[in-house]
Amino acid sequence: MKPLNTAQKQGFIRCHDCGNLIKSTTEALCPVCGHSVTARKPHSVKQTIALIISALCLYIPANIFPIMSVTQLGVAKTHTIVGGIAALIHSDMVPIALLVLVASILVPLMKLLGLSLLLLCVHYQWQTNARLFTRLYRVIAFVGRWSMLDIFIISILVALVDLGGVAQVIAGSAATAFAAVVVLTMFAAKSFDPRLIWDHQLSYE
Repeated sequence: MKPLNTAQKQGFIRCHDCGNLIKSTTEALCPVCGHSVTARKPHSVKQTIALIISALCLYIPANIFPIMSVTQLGVAKTHTIVGGIAALIHSDMVPIALLVLVASILVPLMKLLGLSLLLLCVHYQWQTNARLFTRLYRVIAFVGRWSMLDIFIISILVALVDLGGVAQVIAGSAATAFAAVVVLTMFAAKSFDPRLIWDHQLSYE
């Protein structure tokens, strides 16, 4: 087994904007797009840890507090995310309930666990398959755009179901916390440098 001959070890760094390879091992300017290029993102691990901890702190109130309040004929009912899923199932809307379950609970949780696993891989320098962890990072970065489904649904309900005293939908405090969780996880995925995964890998070929 021998260390992988990475681009950095050969004296190259890649521009994140245009993908151009630059013959340098330190910070430089890309001759193609003029963007500042570094071998690794500065403070990538620390920033990602801070964002993940913040997202975890908000993930709990996002699932405990009401995400919306529905008023019908003067009678108000509050719903948490889990309560809303149960209400959808009770109303024979199982596909929508499953969609909300995946987008609201499973996706944010899996993103947080996945990013935590990547950080552990970098911190403990696990000698494992770097391609697998790189694919995991790409999946996390890709599914982030679908995590705002609940907020979109609430926005549509607030705009459409507003009949004064007859029926009204108001977003709850959990909606703000949930939106913050989504934004923080997106920033966490953006701040993490997947090239760190390859720094301590061994070749098994």
